Amino acid sequence: MIHLTEQTVIMLATAPADFRCGIDGLAARVQRLGGDPRSGCLFVFHNRAKTMIRILAYERQVSEAGQGYWLISKRLSRGRFQHWPTAKSPLKPQAAHQLRQLLNNLLSSGDV
Repeated sequence: MIHLTEQTVIMLATAPADFRCGIDGLAARVQRLGGDPRSGCLFVFHNRAKTMIRILAYERQVSEAGQGYWLISKRLSRGRFQHWPTAKSPLKPQAAHQLRQLLNNLLSSGDV
């Protein structure tokens, strides 16, 4: 299970991602951006249309289910995610409270 605490390291991808690639493609993208997809960080991506986000995480804790990747998706029914952070680096670190605030404040009204 994914536990979001203040100690959780969250990395936002500043450029849009192609979501047709799934877990393996997003893990490869993290590596191309200089990150380690098995580090335990949460990697947050958005699509070009800004109607969907995906969070890639690798669960390192040994459990009954074993280790493995999580892929969490959210697609908006209406509106778009707005004001996605930009940075010179392709991955921008965020704290858990920043991610919560970002997801609460990213929504704008309007139809997709």
